[in-house]
Amino acid sequence: MTSTPPTPTRYGASRADLATVLAGQPAYRLDQIWSGLYEHFADPTELTAVPKTLRAEVADALPLALHGITESTSDGGETVKWLWELHDGMQVETVLMHYAGRSTVCVSSQAGCAMGCGFCATGQAGFDRHLTTGEIVEQVVRAGRRARDDGRRLSNVVYMGMGEPLANYDATWASVERLHADVGLSARHLTVSTVGIVPGIRKLTAETLPVNLAVSLHAADDDLRDDLVPINKRYPLSTLMDACADYLSIKGRRLSFEWALIDGVNDRDRDAELLSERARSLPLPAHVNLIPLNPTPGYAVRGTPARRVREFCDQLRHRGVNATVRRTRGTEIDAACGQLRAAHAGTAPVTIRPRAPRA
Repeated sequence: MTSTPPTPTRYGASRADLATVLAGQPAYRLDQIWSGLYEHFADPTELTAVPKTLRAEVADALPLALHGITESTSDGGETVKWLWELHDGMQVETVLMHYAGRSTVCVSSQAGCAMGCGFCATGQAGFDRHLTTGEIVEQVVRAGRRARDDGRRLSNVVYMGMGEPLANYDATWASVERLHADVGLSARHLTVSTVGIVPGIRKLTAETLPVNLAVSLHAADDDLRDDLVPINKRYPLSTLMDACADYLSIKGRRLSFEWALIDGVNDRDRDAELLSERARSLPLPAHVNLIPLNPTPGYAVRGTPARRVREFCDQLRHRGVNATVRRTRGTEIDAACGQLRAAHAGTAPVTIRPRAPRA
């Protein structure tokens, strides 16, 4: 269950909550301050058109939810990662990545994760709790402020940080709606990732906002995916692919398959063949995003060498699949999900050994 802060946090508060704080003030103050918080990523104390005493009252009544533990930068300042502490001592991570023409923030939806994917540092650490809507939205706002200070504009949000967004569906979707309506981000710039929670995909399909869907696939046959992504035992590939096909048919947005390349496990010629078949079987062929596996303490295998990554990508393209290799960012600052929290805690995750690769 989500642990609820004792008072509304700044980005967890509703407009009605803010109206209560502003009781007795002119009606226009509500829109003025709400716009400042969401459209301009402003701290209440920065709203100079608002009386100074009122700014202080709003700041005190609606505290921030995220308290910075560490902030790390790499790639010449193009990657920024934060480790935050929440009101109950839980810790989560957020990553801001600047690219040519866009700035993307990767947000967490849970403290920890219950999905148990062994090559993921968050999955190794286990599940603590769901994040609230305000805790998710505030990650975007804090990253947006940093992008602004760097002379950039935050343009994209991906729910690919710690946790499984569709296992925390209500808070995740409420944050999507707030980012769309109040921050002003287009649905095409919002991407929700999942390891394959089929009921959640079905619910997304019924929503009005056509956000992008990214499925962390990592294996294209059930035996191997059972090992790498344990939720596959509940929602096997046939069920998952049906849900993906329905999402594409209704939303008409490109779907992507995320594929963390693990040396000798899911980077073989047969894997490329099966993945190509899965990607091309959908109403709109899926884009494949290949991810060189970040080194993670406790996992018994290593990421695919760079040469084989290129070969695997070429094999997919040769079979008619739109495939790209994600640029590895922030390795020296533990930028993979869950790594910074594990490093700060000074504990190494348990060793998880997959079964021997299949021929």
